[in-house]
Amino acid sequence: MLYFSRWKTVLIWAVVLIGLILSLPNVFTQSQLDGLPDWLPKKQLALGLDLEGGSRIRLQVDREHLPDTDATVAVLTRRLNELGYANPHVVTERNGRVLIEVPGLYDSQLLKDILSLTGELSFRMVDPSVPVQEAIDGTPPEGDEVVYSFDDPPVAYLVKKEPLVTNKNFVDAQAGIDTATQQPVITFHLDSVGADRFSKATKAGIGQSFAIVLDNQVLSAPVIQEAIPGNTGQIAGNFDLSGASNLALVMRAGSLPAGVTVLEERTIGTDLGAASVSSGKIAALIGAALVILFMLLTYGLLGVIASIALVVNVVLIVAVLTLFGAPLTLAGVAGIVLTIGMAVDSNVLIYERIREDRRAGFSVIQAIDSGFARALATIVDANVTTLIAALVLFTLGSGPVHGFALTVTIGIVTTLFTTFTLTRLLVSVWVQRSKPKEVPGALLKLVPYDTKIGFMKLRGLTLGFSALSSIAAIVLFAIIGMNLGIDFKGGTMVEMQSSEGAIDLDDVYSRLDELNIGDVKIERFKSDDRALITVGSQGEGEDAEQTVGVKIRGEFQDEYNFPRVDVIGPSVSSELSQAGLLAVGLCLVLIFAYVWFRFEWHFALGAILATIHDVLLLLLMFIVFKMEFNLWSIAALLAIVGYSLNDTVVIYDRVRENLRKYGNRASLASILDASINQTLSRTILTSLATFLALIVLYLYGGDDVRSFALTIAVGIIVATYSSIFVAGPLLMLFGLKGRDVMDEQSPAPISDESRV
Repeated sequence: MLYFSRWKTVLIWAVVLIGLILSLPNVFTQSQLDGLPDWLPKKQLALGLDLEGGSRIRLQVDREHLPDTDATVAVLTRRLNELGYANPHVVTERNGRVLIEVPGLYDSQLLKDILSLTGELSFRMVDPSVPVQEAIDGTPPEGDEVVYSFDDPPVAYLVKKEPLVTNKNFVDAQAGIDTATQQPVITFHLDSVGADRFSKATKAGIGQSFAIVLDNQVLSAPVIQEAIPGNTGQIAGNFDLSGASNLALVMRAGSLPAGVTVLEERTIGTDLGAASVSSGKIAALIGAALVILFMLLTYGLLGVIASIALVVNVVLIVAVLTLFGAPLTLAGVAGIVLTIGMAVDSNVLIYERIREDRRAGFSVIQAIDSGFARALATIVDANVTTLIAALVLFTLGSGPVHGFALTVTIGIVTTLFTTFTLTRLLVSVWVQRSKPKEVPGALLKLVPYDTKIGFMKLRGLTLGFSALSSIAAIVLFAIIGMNLGIDFKGGTMVEMQSSEGAIDLDDVYSRLDELNIGDVKIERFKSDDRALITVGSQGEGEDAEQTVGVKIRGEFQDEYNFPRVDVIGPSVSSELSQAGLLAVGLCLVLIFAYVWFRFEWHFALGAILATIHDVLLLLLMFIVFKMEFNLWSIAALLAIVGYSLNDTVVIYDRVRENLRKYGNRASLASILDASINQTLSRTILTSLATFLALIVLYLYGGDDVRSFALTIAVGIIVATYSSIFVAGPLLMLFGLKGRDVMDEQSPAPISDESRV
């Protein structure tokens, strides 16, 4: 295990070097990169909207026109290009959904106005032959229809269905101010076909009116004073300069082949994104520093090697994200920090095995070699269970959940690489050069080497407590339910920031009350000049939810900035709820299948029941303390599912090993006690290392990240408790016997001569 051929050594260092080169551009500014040699890569890590600022809009193409989705995306892309965004992120999703992300764009209302406007513009002759009211009361003449204006109250017009000019005839359109009237107008240019038809119609219709119709509403109906030759004209209507600019842009880009509805809006101000970048860097650096210090104090020189591998691990994660252009989100930063805490688990498992085998009489080289060999299966099992949770989250997740799952998935792969190649290589080099006579000691010893705690004597008490707690969680969930965030119940969340001192919450509340937007919650947020407004779902469809955001911004835009705006419609919230439940359920099923494949049914069922117990206790915490349950909570729950299974699998792996070793020569209770005591040091050290990273996340992360870190921190306590006091006793409850596991000899010490 400690021997490396020359080509393997070269390959390992090549991977590390490539990772360093790919991640290196991220430490330079763009101007500094321009001065570097051309042969060096200059691609930097892409930032997600929550770190860079920008807007995310999710649209739904009309169900009746789903085949037109591709053509609709093309028009939407042209409109974004007209706004000045040459490379917008436009993704077609299932069932006619379109996700649009525009980094840096702060005015999401402008984005929604332009993208959601169908833009069907036409000139139609007004039919004066029948009074419009008569057409409304009866039946309009054949070839005519009644169309209403944008005015309040609207004005009805009887117009011809056959248009004179449509979107296809507009070559260009620009907004401006009419010098005579000082009113906003749109100057348009027609193609030859449109110019000819318009010229003939105005020549024949002098004294009559023609209607300018946008999306089946009349903008204006000017009277034709004289024939209008040529291909140029102007549109004046019920709009301001901003509205005229938006309409001109839509005219240039073309109308949508199918109507769209805004389902979801998430907007992060650039200042808020920059603050998140700063806090994310601080959290990652301090978290890594604390974990490294912990490893140095706990394992001495071996801790130095583990720390080098940890730094390389983070470098490789950044390199992979940079190489594939995957955006790093705030949830991704949380995933990296959590990976920092959990990545040491593999090293802890190996190092604790080394110490254990050394105390058992193995030589230093034998102990190191067997430590890596015997920990291999446990590390793979533990990481696969976490990987399953991450992949399920990546597949079914959305928004922050997706970013978290991505970095955790990459982190698991890089952790396995650094553990079984780089760490082992560095240890091999140290052994060959130093010829150590003893395993390096430690300045910090948290757990005695030879504990003999009788955990199984407490099984009646612990199983009873866990059963009652789980039942209480189920009952309270059925009676009280969860405090669901807008991710799962729909609604609007607006963060407001005053430009002039503290916010008067009473004034804000009274003004919101006048808007008649339903259930409103207002709370001070972070500082006196900020407030968070949460409005419950309107229960009247997608447009009703979007109207709330428009009303709030319209009421307060002169006095306040809006660093963050989230609007979730009922369709998206319903799907997120279903996806969250499916993710948790599917994760448990897949992990159960994997553990059953790798172990006997007793272990698989015990591991799943212990994990379900952990999930129920976390839900109990959310219910009792009325914590908001959102997408971050789902990510935290599945992270704990992976962590809990990781912890349980480590203990179960040792139980199976001891059952094979002792068979029926010892009672199951004594074997379980011995197994838990033998892995107790690893359990506590891994939990503490992860805790250190989570403390930093809690202190320096935003509000969502803080809740996420708190949930995982509590989850680690619960998972540690269940892996010791629940998972073990369940094996006794299931009647596990030595004959239930495969008969396999325990590994014998390997001679020193074959190692280096």
